Amino acid sequence: MEIRRERPADYEMIYQVIKEAFASADRSDGNEQDLVVALRKGESYIPELSLVATIDKQIVGHIMFTKALVNNTPVLALAPLSVLPAFQHKGVGTALIKEGHRFAKALGYGYSVVLGSETYYPRFGYKPADSFGIFAPFDVPRENFMAFQLDASAKKLNGTMEYAKKFGIA
Repeated sequence: MEIRRERPADYEMIYQVIKEAFASADRSDGNEQDLVVALRKGESYIPELSLVATIDKQIVGHIMFTKALVNNTPVLALAPLSVLPAFQHKGVGTALIKEGHRFAKALGYGYSVVLGSETYYPRFGYKPADSFGIFAPFDVPRENFMAFQLDASAKKLNGTMEYAKKFGIA
């Protein structure tokens, strides 16, 4: 398996991977693939943090981290993470998250925040975001709004997360 930055030539396949990955997801609005297209066109897009996983040159997974803010401090929003159903439970998501964290830390980000599964993300060190002083801009169970401290020296925050406008969260 290879993890690398996405390229414009990958966009169509990434769109299909995301669509397939979320087709049977427990929590999905069915528009995750369109969100990725919109995020790429926005100011929060970070090309170095939009990654694909390939096996035999086939794209089997994708992860995107975009810029967000907490009291004007840049943080990352992890969304979405997608793996083709046939490749789930084989370490693809794990590899994408770990490599994404490595790149994000190298770029100087202190936190990655995710709205996701309370059974999946904690295995990568994600904890309720409020324990880092990061609060959701919407009502959500505490265990589903999580953060990971990328840099041990990152200061604790105290504020509500501001997602990129393309997320459509006021």
